Amino acid sequence: MVSGLRRFLVSSAEPVPERCDMCATPIPPDHPHLVQVAERRMMCVCGPCGFLFNNPGAGGGGYRRVPDRYLADPGFTLSEAQWDELQIPVGMAFFLHNSAKSSVVACYPSPAGATESELTLDAWSAGIGASRLAAELEPDVEALLVRRSGPGGGSGDGGECLLVPIDSCYRLVGLVRMHWRGFDGGSEAWRAIDGFFTELSGRARVLDPERRG
Repeated sequence: MVSGLRRFLVSSAEPVPERCDMCATPIPPDHPHLVQVAERRMMCVCGPCGFLFNNPGAGGGGYRRVPDRYLADPGFTLSEAQWDELQIPVGMAFFLHNSAKSSVVACYPSPAGATESELTLDAWSAGIGASRLAAELEPDVEALLVRRSGPGGGSGDGGECLLVPIDSCYRLVGLVRMHWRGFDGGSEAWRAIDGFFTELSGRARVLDPERRG
């Protein structure tokens, strides 16, 4: 999926000129993204091409436009035991529903890129999958971005979870690839990660406490 997100994954000081993956029109840095669902491939597109896929199922070809929605649930909690059940070796990960496989996929950022982790149904449904944010999740184009509490997490007690567009998760992957140094990442990497989570939290709308998934 990450192959289309060139600007998130290239660390060169020289900007890489981009063109729409559908019509080859030059596109600005801030542009829409599509997901080709069957291949789990992300595409950078121009505004007009993105507009064609504003509605789910529009345009054919199994493409879905990545939305611009950020949600937070202040009541979210995740125990250390629930995190350990996920068997993810780092303190943050993102979870998306893959409609082609009819399963939930867990990925975590690493210096080598996005690493996919096996996820049991029990581990998902008893923890993050039981949250109100999980009930809001749009398949293929949105993800739950989770940061654990305690060492390696940096968030408060109970962890942190945001519903975000899937391209935001690959922004995080790009940050880790660019800044990570040594075994623990180094202070520069963690400053970048902290700033990233602060930015997304600032954009997130708080989920209505009366709303039920």
